[in-house]
Amino acid sequence: MLGLVENHSLPHTSPRTAAFFDLDKTVIAKSSTLTFGKSFYQGGLINRRAVLRTAYAQFVFLAGGADHDQMERMREYLSALCRGWNVQQVKEIVAETLHDIIDPIIYDEAASLIESHHTAGRDVVIVSTSGAEVVEPIGELLGADRVVATRMVVGDDGCFTGEVEYYAYGPTKAEAVRELAKSEGYELERCYAYSDSATDLPMLKAVGHPHAVNPDRTLRREALARDWPILDFHHPVRLKQRVPSLPTPSRPALLAAAAVGAAAATAGLVWYTSRRRALA
Repeated sequence: MLGLVENHSLPHTSPRTAAFFDLDKTVIAKSSTLTFGKSFYQGGLINRRAVLRTAYAQFVFLAGGADHDQMERMREYLSALCRGWNVQQVKEIVAETLHDIIDPIIYDEAASLIESHHTAGRDVVIVSTSGAEVVEPIGELLGADRVVATRMVVGDDGCFTGEVEYYAYGPTKAEAVRELAKSEGYELERCYAYSDSATDLPMLKAVGHPHAVNPDRTLRREALARDWPILDFHHPVRLKQRVPSLPTPSRPALLAAAAVGAAAATAGLVWYTSRRRALA
């Protein structure tokens, strides 16, 4: 099941093509799920020790020095931490901080690239491990045509269950790209993809024009070996100031982003690991 946001206002060429973008460290300068630690602490959802661990996770993410096992342990911890959080309380906390957190960290280079793809008649698709409720309004801000993102389960009591319905990670991103190509008529050999992480190699290999953006060591090595373009994005900019004509998501959309986004990516690796073990 894919989480999709569609914009039908843009014309399409035939045959159709698309540009697939990872989000964190590719389009925005930080992790979209780890930036809320301070806000949750101030709102009483987590204690000082938890916010310090969240800050450490953000540091590791930005430094690009964590291996798969380290990230799995951190994500499992954060998944357990957010289980049982009341969604409405999370909404109230994040409603006051989401715009301030996300707006200033859009890479200017990424915004320009998205514009150029639209000008060329390509769809723009955000494919992110982060939660759909965070990624969808960001995609709306960017003018993306579609979004594929992780989806978490919210129980009948309005609280996070800690379970994941769909996790957009590693090979599942490539599966989503291929499914979209089939349903939308994209010619993958003529499509583009952008990511910073070696975990997205399956998605990058699925298209004819892969690009490494601010790549980690493994992806940089792979890109050099395969002669893929390597892009360095360094200039975050407030999106509204740079592209004032882009639509601003409504307050309900921003509130919805608060509800699940900070929990989705942290919980999803548990789902992915279980799925991989079952297949094995």
